[in-house]
Amino acid sequence: MSADRLRTVEEQLAIVLERVRPLDGTRVPVAAALGRTLVEPLRAAVDIPVFDNSAMDGFAVRFDDVKDATDAAPVRLTVVGDLPAGSPLDPPIGPGEAVRIMTGSAVPTAADAIVPFESTAGGLADSLGEITVLAAPRGLGAHIRRRGEDITVGGELLPAGVELGALQLAAAAAAGVDDVVVSRRPRVAVVSTGSELVTPGRALERGQIPESNSQLLAGLAEGAGAEVVLRLTVDDEGDGPARAVAEASALGADAVVFSGGVSAGAYEVVKNTLAGAMEFAKIAMQPGKPQGFGATEDGVLLFGLPGNPVSAAVSFEVFVRPALLAMQRRTELHRPTLRLPAATAWRTPPARRQYLPAAIDRSDPAHWTVRPATAGGSGSHLAGGLARAEAYAVVPAEADAVEVGDTVDVMLVS
Repeated sequence: MSADRLRTVEEQLAIVLERVRPLDGTRVPVAAALGRTLVEPLRAAVDIPVFDNSAMDGFAVRFDDVKDATDAAPVRLTVVGDLPAGSPLDPPIGPGEAVRIMTGSAVPTAADAIVPFESTAGGLADSLGEITVLAAPRGLGAHIRRRGEDITVGGELLPAGVELGALQLAAAAAAGVDDVVVSRRPRVAVVSTGSELVTPGRALERGQIPESNSQLLAGLAEGAGAEVVLRLTVDDEGDGPARAVAEASALGADAVVFSGGVSAGAYEVVKNTLAGAMEFAKIAMQPGKPQGFGATEDGVLLFGLPGNPVSAAVSFEVFVRPALLAMQRRTELHRPTLRLPAATAWRTPPARRQYLPAAIDRSDPAHWTVRPATAGGSGSHLAGGLARAEAYAVVPAEADAVEVGDTVDVMLVS
């Protein structure tokens, strides 16, 4: 590649993903699996539903007894049993008989339809003894949830590679599953570089700024399923990055994410101390043009992100997050995207893909629009604007500008 040619985002991501090695799987209880990634398909241990059960509060009946019931020609039945949810009883039902039944209760073997309370003269208030049916059920099986109609024992609830959220874990529990095989969490070290960085809340001297990138990147890493095992800040002088890598490796880290020290200045400490383990390249994107990437001899991935907060956030989304998900064997490595019209015009960089922190206007449900999250546009130093960003507007390198009404890709991040 020519020294003057910028590497595309896709080329850089391919280099990163080529070095990723999947992590081992581990079996954990369903209750501890939130946010984890399946590495084996999730299969049902019981049928859903477990048995034929009533979808309504009402009466279990023989359909032939009530198929002609109307307001003008009501049918009277004798109630011979009562089935609250959880009852193990299976009462017989003869001609002209019914059993009161609650939603979720097992349907008697002799019943083939449910008459809701609403279809009787007395409803719940007059539901024992004798009832008057005023409307016929829709047909055989009316209001009966059949055993296994959702899934049967051994059926696949979810394939491998899926993140387990609350809905997925609820389905696992409903299917009688008590543990699942998931990927180990990637262990990540987050290292901010810069002699100007001080702990937030401390009084600032001239030239100093609060350190925020470690908070940013640690949060993003945890959001991608990782466990942050180390978080620290090193100066622009000395061998801080090398010492950080050694400490991270001793903690069993799978990746080290640096922010700062990778550009073209005189004090680029990551580039100066880790040039043997990392490659430093210029990528056709804004922000995030300078990138570093490599690995230690024992396979710990090393990411060198720019130090400006927006650049670091975008670079994480584009390169680090997909790598962490690939480690966990996630099927989908990228954020969901929308196509939305721009609510305002903004400038784009020449020959570089733009990732603009953006906000979505949902005030008109039929016409969502997107706009920059800050008046400063895509300035990579605008850390405050990240608080208002819920997405990145992704504009191709070929675009000269974005005009009002232009449709753009919008990567959702919150």
